[in-house]
Amino acid sequence: MNSDEMKGKWNQLKGSAKSQWGKLTDDDLTQVEGDRDKLVGKIQEKYGVAREEAEKQVNDWDTAA
Repeated sequence: MNSDEMKGKWNQLKGSAKSQWGKLTDDDLTQVEGDRDKLVGKIQEKYGVAREEAEKQVNDWDTAA
């Protein structure tokens, strides 16, 4: 899904994202606002992973969503 689609569906995707990354708070997900780069950044911050790993996780999640 592209960035515009993610932003448009973000309210529906928040629950799935929270299930996938339990360390992300509701405030984190509100700040992300469906922005893929912001989501990658939050995952890096909360889980201490490299950008490449966070991007891979988002891509895997996005494919399954």
